[in-house]
Amino acid sequence: MGTIRFDELERKLRMIAVLSADQNWGIGLKGELLVRIPNDMKNFRKITTGNVIVMGRKTLESFPNGAALPNRVNIVMSKNPDYQEKDVIVVHSEEELFEELKKYPDKQVYVIGGESIYRQLLPYCDQAYVTKIDYAYQADRYFPNLDEMDEWELTQEGEEQTYFDIEYYFHVYTRK
Repeated sequence: MGTIRFDELERKLRMIAVLSADQNWGIGLKGELLVRIPNDMKNFRKITTGNVIVMGRKTLESFPNGAALPNRVNIVMSKNPDYQEKDVIVVHSEEELFEELKKYPDKQVYVIGGESIYRQLLPYCDQAYVTKIDYAYQADRYFPNLDEMDEWELTQEGEEQTYFDIEYYFHVYTRK
């Protein structure tokens, strides 16, 4: 039985980014989502429940009471070697993350933010579930613009949804 090389492991990983972004691919402002849309939250819960979610420390801290999301394996990537949180698995590098993910071969892995985690793990994602909001908010955190990246294409364009005066769409982007 041979050992698997790191580059072989990363090719076998299948991650999906899940996010809500405005017209400019803004995803957050001052540690918060740009807008909270109940149907988007319901969709997120439906998609991620029973699976693995990977996030940064600040994303975890933005959850209600800074607590892990129930009925999911919560993995936090943090550079702080002393960081610990209840009901959360903490890893400090991509290598540690990949080792941890080997424990969950039957679960889908979702990358849920924030900005630096999305940028770090986007190369390992083969899909992105994007709730695209038809408005430009003030933002200080952004997701890479998949519309401008040759290796990504919009493969499912959702129908217009509304929440009060907010128009949004559930889109799926796929790596070519």
